[in-house]
Formats: sequence, C-alpha cells, structure tokens
Amino acid sequence: MTTDIDWRIKGREFVNCNCELGCPCQFMGRPTHGDCRAFAAVKVDEGFFGETRLDGLSFAMTLQWPGAIHEGNGQGQAFIDERASPEQRDALLAILSGETSEPGATFFNVFASTLTKMHDPVFCAIDISSDVEGRRATVRVADTIESSCEPITNPVSGEEHTARIELPHGFEYAVAEVAKGSTRAHAGIPLELNASHSHLAHLDIGPRGVFR
Repeated sequence: MTTDIDWRIKGREFVNCNCELGCPCQFMGRPTHGDCRAFAAVKVDEGFFGETRLDGLSFAMTLQWPGAIHEGNGQGQAFIDERASPEQRDALLAILSGETSEPGATFFNVFASTLTKMHDPVFCAIDISSDVEGRRATVRVADTIESSCEPITNPVSGEEHTARIELPHGFEYAVAEVAKGSTRAHAGIPLELNASHSHLAHLDIGPRGVFR
C-alpha cells in the first residue's frame, strides 16, 4: 500500500453492467458482448478513512473497457456526494484510487490497475434507494445518470426469481443478489443499458479486502 491509513466501508452496493443476466465475468468468463460497460453506486451506512468519518455519504462510478476487464485500457469516472466535506472528498477519492488497498485485495485496486484514463471527478447530488434482499434499487446522480434494477422474473409464471452469486474469495463482495437493471448516463462515459445484469450486495470492505 502507498499509505498506512486504515479504512472501512459498510454499506449497500448496486451494479449494472452490459452483460446478460448472471454476468459471465463473475465466473471468469468473457463479457457477453466482448466489452464491459458498467455503472456502480454505493451508499455508505458506516465508514471511516483514518480519523475521517464517511457515514451516510454516497459515491458512484461509470466504467468502460474495450474488452475483458483484466485486459486493461479502460476508463472511469467517479461521482462523489456533494455533501462531503473536503476531507471526506479526499478520503473517498483515495479509496476509489485503489492506492490505499493492498494489491489485488479490493475491486477498487483491481479496477484502477486496468484503467488508462480517468475523467475528472464530479461532486454532485446522489440519491440511492436500495433493497438488497428485495433486489430493487433506484439511483439518480444529479441530472446525468439514472439507474434502477428489479427482480428477474420467471418467463413462464411471471413470478420473481431469486438467484445469488457467492464468491468466498472475491475482492468485491461475499454474496450478491442478482437482478435486472437499466442505466442512462450522459457524463464522461455515456451508457445505455437495458434489462441487463445487475447485482446488489451488502458491502463490507477495507484495505485488505472483503470482511467475511
């Protein structure tokens, strides 16, 4: 790590990407359409970075890679809660940079290592409503991003279908609920995602990885 500052984020994560439901990337497969485009948002319930508290803040990211994530040459943009103080802004950006994580231990570090372009961060209003177990979420980032997800439904009965992804050694979450999401983004990385893979998780992560 480039810093010995300890940190921890406990909250709710929402992700929508362009893969088909289930996202083969979660299983070491190639992305459905050859490339990866994604939106992620986190509402921090409890968190800290050194002496700086992060409780109640939100942040989001748009991400894009021309191929699989591990092949690199990606780009990203961060959106930070406008309510954050200068110290809180710096703390969240330090976490998102991946430089405060052990190499390969968190998705912040892994993703950052594959990006060749970072658009300027945006400090704006972020509204996140999510129900992890209910597999529903709505996110609005100022007037630039709108995203939501809902449960997968059985094509025959129309009933809600429950599916989970469990990653005992994953660098993002321990267990995620799978849903169907859509995103419209009109910032540095435009996104138009329709009824594609989404997952929600209770995030609990620090510089050495996911707490289990």
